[in-house]
Amino acid sequence: MLWTAFLLGFLGSFHCVGMCGPIALAVGGNGNRSYFSNKILYNLGRSVTYALLGLIVGSIGFSLSLAGVQQGLSIAMGVMILIFALMYKRADQFLAIPALSGIVIWVKRQLSRFLKAGGSFAFFATGLANGLLPCGMVYMALVAALALQSPILGATYMFFFGIGTIPLLLTLMYSGNLIPVSVRQKFQKAIPYLGAFIGLLFIFRGLGLGMFYSPELVVFDYGSEQVEITMCR
Repeated sequence: MLWTAFLLGFLGSFHCVGMCGPIALAVGGNGNRSYFSNKILYNLGRSVTYALLGLIVGSIGFSLSLAGVQQGLSIAMGVMILIFALMYKRADQFLAIPALSGIVIWVKRQLSRFLKAGGSFAFFATGLANGLLPCGMVYMALVAALALQSPILGATYMFFFGIGTIPLLLTLMYSGNLIPVSVRQKFQKAIPYLGAFIGLLFIFRGLGLGMFYSPELVVFDYGSEQVEITMCR
């Protein structure tokens, strides 16, 4: 499933470049070497934050799997991904929710502070903070990470999602120009189809048809004690 994370991140970057583009362009350096390394550090910072978020939701998914809802959770998350895929643009409206406004303001303050400070650590911290900005594509990826029901897989999935966003943003950083709207729109049109495909993968996975690493509950009998372990096939 990790390849879907990279592809989701790549296509999602065409949607999110409007918000992240100006921040990416603000990352600089003295000389070609530091210029390149600072941009890599910035993008790695975002990926690390995504991985930490994936670790959290993956842990939640693992806790739910211990409750015996492995397959149901996968199906439910698949349905949610389908909904996000059809409404991914509206998902960004969560930015306007009062409960998140404080977080957004705080993140933007940190971004401003780190960008003004400059330096390798500051630009890495800029990426860390940028990864906390609410984004519909990040929400969709987090739902998929939750459905994997594993802290390690959740973190890995979100890290690959972050890596998938790097090619476009790195190109933007060096070109100095935003990607033409016509090009962005062409790639954005593929986002709902990819999201729907990923959602269906998780639904089929939850149905336990022996495909897409379906979660399966295996019971081991140790005398008077039974131990239940979730297996993926």
